[in-house]
This record gives sequence, C-alpha cells and structure tokens, in this order.
Amino acid sequence: MVKSNIIDFSKRLEQRAKQKDTKSQQNAKSDKAPVVDMTQRREAIMSDERREVRRTILTGFIGAFIVIPSPAGSKSKGGLMKVDIYDISDDGISFDVDPEYGQFKKGEEFAMRVYLSQGAYFPFTISIQNVRHLDGDGAFRHGASFAKGTVNDEALHHFVKFIETVSASLERDTGDVMVSNLKK
Repeated sequence: MVKSNIIDFSKRLEQRAKQKDTKSQQNAKSDKAPVVDMTQRREAIMSDERREVRRTILTGFIGAFIVIPSPAGSKSKGGLMKVDIYDISDDGISFDVDPEYGQFKKGEEFAMRVYLSQGAYFPFTISIQNVRHLDGDGAFRHGASFAKGTVNDEALHHFVKFIETVSASLERDTGDVMVSNLKK
C-alpha cells in the first residue's frame, strides 16, 4: 500500500454536518418562546407607571402666567411672567420657564393665572415640587402641585376635566377653511 500525503477530510465534514443537524434540532425545540397575553402585559406596565393620575399634555394650548410679587423693601416691581404649560392633572401642573428668567425653588408658592381670553383669567395657587433643566428645549421644567383648600378647588377640578375632554378632540387649524367674498 502506497502512503499518500493527501488528508481526507470528507469523513470529518460528514460528522460535523450530522452534529450541526442534531444541535439545530435540539435548539429548535428549546428556542420556542412562550406566548404572552399583551393585555396582561400592558396592564402590568400601566400599573408600574410612576404617576397615579392621568396627565393631559398642553404644549402651546393655553396662555399662562406666574404672578411674581414685588420683593419686600425693594423698588423693583413684580409682575406677570409668561410660562409655557406642558401638562396638567387633578393634582398639579408642569410648565417651562425660559432660562433667561432663571428657575423657581422647590417649596416656593406662587399665584398662577391661566388666561381664557385677553382679559379674563382663571387664578389658582401652586407649590413648586421639582425643577429640572431641559437641555434640548433650553428651558427649566417645573412641576407644581395645586394648593388645596382654596376657593377655586372645585373650579380647578372642573377646569382640568374640561381641558382633558377638549384636548382629546382638538384639531390643528391649517388655514384650509377660509371664506372670502360671499356674494349673492
């Protein structure tokens, strides 16, 4: 018998192919994922959410101002500072303040006005609960709770419910419904 310098890998390749088939069949059996009921999963996620009350996002919807009192013993005047309401719920409100005006401190209380027209506003008192800087928006977002036990408690509750209801069916005006020259 003549010795050859050629190595025969065909038997080894056949063995590896058989091993791969066996492993893939075993993996196919063990890789089956359990079926998950999405309703249960969604309810679990919702119950894990940090907030206990429903919030309504209001960006750019209503005009609001914080009443800045005149500092005691100072000649500088207080006044109204425009803020952008971000969201509202039965428990509180969050709003953004332009960084050029600075930020409020946790625990401070202010009167807030939400204007329903140029001359008519709805007043209530807030207490700052948290403040954070929004890098992307270049603003300070303030979270505030509503002062309880005030004359406007019931009105504030109805106002929040009104905003929730109205915001669910808001549509954006694109200027497509303009009427001109009505002649008969």
